[in-house]
Amino acid sequence: MNIAEAVATRRSIRAFQDKAVPAETLRRVLDQARMAPSGCNFQPWEATVLAGAPLKTLQERLLASQPDSPLEYDFSAPGQHEKYQSRLRSLGARMYESMGIMRDDAEQRASFAQANMVSFGAPVLLLCHFPKFMKEPQWSDVGMWLQTIMLLLREEGLDSCPQEFLSIHAKLIKVFLGVSDETHIFFCGMAIGYRNAEDPVNGFERQREPVDSNVKFLGF
Repeated sequence: MNIAEAVATRRSIRAFQDKAVPAETLRRVLDQARMAPSGCNFQPWEATVLAGAPLKTLQERLLASQPDSPLEYDFSAPGQHEKYQSRLRSLGARMYESMGIMRDDAEQRASFAQANMVSFGAPVLLLCHFPKFMKEPQWSDVGMWLQTIMLLLREEGLDSCPQEFLSIHAKLIKVFLGVSDETHIFFCGMAIGYRNAEDPVNGFERQREPVDSNVKFLGF
């Protein structure tokens, strides 16, 4: 698989197969991802990777818990602006339509939201955290590291779903991992596994803005 194919076929998978991921594959991917771009070579990313009994234990605690107040950070702030809210609405409409969940079916929507807590059945969960003194440029580095991981996973025939949603339980997750709430930010989870290609939630059409709506070319 070349890079263009990995980019085109990567998507947030929300239904995984019940199939184990080899530890050596994960280690190989994470070893290769060390070469992701990093300003000043700070390499700010840190992570814990869970599977098996530890993952199940954490998920049980997540399902029994309430969101933090205040939250670790606000991942939905752009939704206050119509331009970005419309993109969110479009995604949500297509996703729920693919599953046959109507807009007014609050029970089914809530049930699907709960699936975030168990990472949509993925057998592996990467939990990303880093020191609080890291600033915006280092957050960007962490994002590039995570994207590098997701593309390398595609090369291995694996799939993923980045989960900022899990940050609403940041304090619980940090306690579980033994990471200090005083010194560290919990950024996101990443569900890892093999996609269930038969589940319609993994196949709805995704929309992206055309290049010219976000990028200007000057001097060409």
